[in-house]
Amino acid sequence: MEDIRVGQGYDVHELGIGLPLYLCGVGIDSPVGCIAHSDGDVALHALCDAILGALAKGDIGHHFPDKDPAYKGIDSKILLSRVLDMMTEEGWRLGNVDITIALQTPKLAPFINKMRESVASVAGVDVSRISVKATTTEHLGFVGRGEGCEVWATVLIFQ
Repeated sequence: MEDIRVGQGYDVHELGIGLPLYLCGVGIDSPVGCIAHSDGDVALHALCDAILGALAKGDIGHHFPDKDPAYKGIDSKILLSRVLDMMTEEGWRLGNVDITIALQTPKLAPFINKMRESVASVAGVDVSRISVKATTTEHLGFVGRGEGCEVWATVLIFQ
């Protein structure tokens, strides 16, 4: 019988005017972007946390602290790649990924396939294993007011 684990990740970033917005490794045309120490890819950060959770290895901040200058402005695809290396070094493989992004604006539908392809490329899996969904919060809360972006990610890994 295969060993199976599930991990859940969550991340949130404040939005700032004039910053680049990256989600799942894809640059999104937007007047606002995530305020962060790295490139601020809140979706890949949540995904890293989900994988680390499934591995019982803590969270992204433990492995890549935001006080460490080595991670200043780093491409979050590099962080994801390092987390995936930890996973494969222990004999685990990625089953599937499910990511939900809550962002009031801009609309993300035109970018969903590119985001799926980006994650699949970094993970070395078929795009059919990667789900990315986007939603708004109907103008409710900090996301609805355009103050931030939040993301939930779930993964299944197996040996």
